[in-house]
Amino acid sequence: MPCTGPRASPQQRSRIVAGKAAAAHGASCAAVPGEVARHHEHAARAGQCCSAVVQEIAAPVEAVWSVVRRFDRPQAYKHFIRSCRLVGGGGDGDGAVAVGSVREVRVVSGLPATSSRERLEILDDERRVLSFRVVGGEHRLANYRSVTTVHGAGAGTVVVESYVVDVPPGNTADETRVFVDTIVRCNLQSLARTAVQLAALAAPQLA
Repeated sequence: MPCTGPRASPQQRSRIVAGKAAAAHGASCAAVPGEVARHHEHAARAGQCCSAVVQEIAAPVEAVWSVVRRFDRPQAYKHFIRSCRLVGGGGDGDGAVAVGSVREVRVVSGLPATSSRERLEILDDERRVLSFRVVGGEHRLANYRSVTTVHGAGAGTVVVESYVVDVPPGNTADETRVFVDTIVRCNLQSLARTAVQLAALAAPQLA
């Protein structure tokens, strides 16, 4: 089971399977190759929930990935982030982003958080996969781990972002999933706009 919790109820599952994508809260359906789907297999323990959001983007895969892969600049499309700085790990001590790099992000006011410290787990330029894990900060999303994949679909791109996270005390799994899905969906919609604009700027240079 790609993404399951301790119970077999539909609300506790988010599935990414070869040939299609289905998320608990109505993500758009799009073809997802099997080699992509396997990156979104999460095992949610008791007290956790998981889900996935799919976004189709009318821009070349190269343009989309160039934005997503910037672990050091998530605010380029994640507008809930006010600032980001690398604080350690990864690379050869030269400040370059690599697996093990840690970033500290500050979020905009109005959210139930002020900061998040996040470690880069996967940065695969060949397969276009990025994953990070939350390792600290002032927020309520403990043990959050996210995986984002980017793959071509015709002349466009499909982005899948899945996650697993602890359910905060006082909240239900459904409440947590709805909240996180909303943030992820907003981020991916912003990514779509950013990538389309980037592709449009590059088009005259290719003419």
